[in-house]
Amino acid sequence: MTSVTLFEALKWASSFLVENGRDENVGEIYLRHLMGLSRSQLLAEQRRSVPREKWDEFQNGIREHVGGVPIQHIIGSEEFYGRPFVVNEHVLIPRPETEELIYYGLEKMKDLFEPGILLQAADVGTGSGAIAVTLKLESERIPLQMMAVDISSEALAVAAKNSSKLDANVRFFEGDLLQPLIDDGVKLDILLSNPPYIPLTDRETLSDVVIDHEPELALFGGEDGYDLYKRFMDELPHVMKEKCLIGFEVGVGQGGTVAELLRRTFPDAETEVVHDINGKDRMVFCVRK
Repeated sequence: MTSVTLFEALKWASSFLVENGRDENVGEIYLRHLMGLSRSQLLAEQRRSVPREKWDEFQNGIREHVGGVPIQHIIGSEEFYGRPFVVNEHVLIPRPETEELIYYGLEKMKDLFEPGILLQAADVGTGSGAIAVTLKLESERIPLQMMAVDISSEALAVAAKNSSKLDANVRFFEGDLLQPLIDDGVKLDILLSNPPYIPLTDRETLSDVVIDHEPELALFGGEDGYDLYKRFMDELPHVMKEKCLIGFEVGVGQGGTVAELLRRTFPDAETEVVHDINGKDRMVFCVRK
């Protein structure tokens, strides 16, 4: 094929991806990245030619993805809350569901705290830094001293790169769950976390794109998926202030159990399960007034 249009490139990718059991939308995502186009530009300029080197790169990338490599690793980033975050094999690729954790967290912060007062906030199990960086940048009314914790030094290196690139002032701690904050004497107003929650028994159901390329440390939460939440309950009382907000992302069907764990830990608080845009129990919030 001597000259290929955007339309023909997309048609080839869509067909090839579907034949191989992959999401056909990946073609559009990757082509937009290579050509530097917005979605509306891509759709409006379907007859535009794709340069030969870009066409070769596009085919190679799509074939690599069909072979199991996440498209985000091929591109080197993933968009989250409208910002590009560097990702690699050391961090979980940020998911759209986690954007909802931040959205509802920000809404609850407005209800609970006075504007203009500096608060202490942490993202535990930060990975790429998506939660910490986004919360810091999106919390305009309430200034945050933002902290982020991860047990993986490789993940923290990625998170630090994202925080620097996106100009978000975040203090990083290396260590297991809340222990580094406890050791440092930190007292938190806000904690948001997307801990590993996939049960080990679900391992066989995961796509090769996930299991072969994302860190197991960031995926699995023990046999039943609740190991990290249970450990949080032992440590949270040592770091949370009397008036505070705690928000967890959970796996579908885990909301009730995580909410009950929080109610036992903080019986004086208001704890609720919040459903995502698809109506699935995806977040649990605990508010102490």
